[in-house]
Amino acid sequence: MTEPPALSDRAPGARPDVLLTGLLFYDLVLTGLGKPPAPGEEIWTRGMGCGPGGIANLAVAAARFGLRTSLATVFGDDFYGTYCRGILAGQEGVDLSLSRTAPGWNTPVTVSLAQGHDRSLVTHGQEPPYAQDDLMHSAPAARSAIVHIGAAPQEWITKAAAAGTRIFADVGWDPTQQWSTDILDQLSLCHAFMPNDGEAMAYTRTDTPAAALLRLAELVPVAVVTCGRDGALATDQTTGEYAKVPALDTDVLDATGAGDVFGASFVAATLGGWPLADRLRFAGLAAGLSVRHHGGALAAPGWYGVTGGSAPPPAAPTLCLRIWSRPAPIAGRGSSPLTDEPSDFFDFDPVAAQS
Repeated sequence: MTEPPALSDRAPGARPDVLLTGLLFYDLVLTGLGKPPAPGEEIWTRGMGCGPGGIANLAVAAARFGLRTSLATVFGDDFYGTYCRGILAGQEGVDLSLSRTAPGWNTPVTVSLAQGHDRSLVTHGQEPPYAQDDLMHSAPAARSAIVHIGAAPQEWITKAAAAGTRIFADVGWDPTQQWSTDILDQLSLCHAFMPNDGEAMAYTRTDTPAAALLRLAELVPVAVVTCGRDGALATDQTTGEYAKVPALDTDVLDATGAGDVFGASFVAATLGGWPLADRLRFAGLAAGLSVRHHGGALAAPGWYGVTGGSAPPPAAPTLCLRIWSRPAPIAGRGSSPLTDEPSDFFDFDPVAAQS
């Protein structure tokens, strides 16, 4: 790995490293379910966590790697909105100058029921009163933007790409099960596309993640397909690289937000100019560490979480990365403070974080 992600210019008015917009949720995560509850049945769980979710997962994951992160979202004027705003701005250092508080609108709430390597979600909420194009009307040019592409193209993405912002896109589950290929037309604006294997195969009409990757590589410079416990594979047309890496072998407490942690970590490594295989390993490591904690935004490991850990188990495979050394974490945060100058590099075995 040639260098760490570049430190941001922390001066007021500096362009963001990462620009984000999307729907924010208050997440309540329940873990340790032996089985889903039957109608009329009450089940006690062994663990619980709460915090900002939805687009906040990406924002916190990026900010904890020291990236200047700007988020445009809508908060309700209720307890949940006030709580999430305080966590994001006060604890995580996310710039919320593009965000708005909507009087009389309730912040969406999601209950996540974590079971094994996956989870089920139950959500209450309404459409926000401000569209993403309205929130992003005065958004500055940024080094990157992480976007969720949907059926309707968003004007702000076109403007951001024209201003030189590198667009990293993902896509969500299609409840209609139509998987319209029109979605793929929007990739012409994107630098990278990062769907999971199910989404990738459905939208490309292919039968394997590898075949889906080949199809996506025809449409976007950097194509990434995440495969859960089977790792990830990617190709970078700008460098001619192809890579396939395994997932971190770790116990899963809660998978909520793991895909978002992967995406933010991949962007951080890309901004640092790392080779493709190292970008994938780093993103997989961060995502793997996040599932060991109650999920969503506050499970993102940050630099301190990545560089911590003890010796790996004897049979564990070794994936050596060169990670930027950081000082101790700020009290109350899972990330580490930024310094003006990089400290020493050191070889790091990410499997050590399993212990």
